[in-house]
Amino acid sequence: MSSPKRRSRRNASAMRMVGALLAVHREAAGYTQRSLAERFVVSEELIASIEQGRRPLKMDLAIQLDDFLGTNRTLQTAVENMPEVDLIPRWAEEYLDCEREAIAISLYANQVLPGQLQTEAYARAVFRSRVPVFDEDEIEQFVAARMERQEILHRKVPPTTSFVIWEAVLHDRLGGPQVYLEQLRRLRGYAELPGLVLQLLPFGRTTHAALDGPFVLLETPEHQRLAYTETQRGSQLIADPDEVAILTQKCAMLRTQALNAEDTRAELDRLLGVQ
Repeated sequence: MSSPKRRSRRNASAMRMVGALLAVHREAAGYTQRSLAERFVVSEELIASIEQGRRPLKMDLAIQLDDFLGTNRTLQTAVENMPEVDLIPRWAEEYLDCEREAIAISLYANQVLPGQLQTEAYARAVFRSRVPVFDEDEIEQFVAARMERQEILHRKVPPTTSFVIWEAVLHDRLGGPQVYLEQLRRLRGYAELPGLVLQLLPFGRTTHAALDGPFVLLETPEHQRLAYTETQRGSQLIADPDEVAILTQKCAMLRTQALNAEDTRAELDRLLGVQ
């Protein structure tokens, strides 16, 4: 993901501090994470994620919590004064919030490998390809944020994930031969993860269900289905059921047009020179 429009992302340490503050006030008021979540009609996982510093406390919820818990603007003040660090695209924040909590992710990529599957060196090569260029500090911040995203694939209960990748992506050598080889090995390892399905869409197709470009489908813990698309100059998080249904149909068709998981692993082995 890249865009000229950026703003600072919240400091992870400060997020943990605000989360701990919420936990103290919640317990003092006699609420569990579940009972507080039920009171505000949000998921228990959302409250847990905020208290653990994995998700930021948004201002509107902070104000409501202060009012409900009688904490005299404590949480609102903490959110207002959080220090800011890592750069992140403004238009990507809402999507990244949804991705962190998703229980299912389906993705089609035809330009670069999905961020969740990239090595650090490959991600760095992607950001260095950007025009106009990022400076080195920005690149390192973006790479760190991208590596952090991959944590979702290694959770005790990871989301169910499906990646369809056009074969052309595997023939680019962003970063050079060593980066390319390391990235292929990473893909081959991910292809063995439980709950993750990796499929290559091969050259030579006579039909193609996604000529309009890449997209992502998400399912939230509340079983809401969302879609996400990007263009050269922005992106769109889609909640309209009819639009999401169209992309869901495209995704289902792509899976039939792509190599199955076993054949994909065999193709990766071939590229790696494994007989």
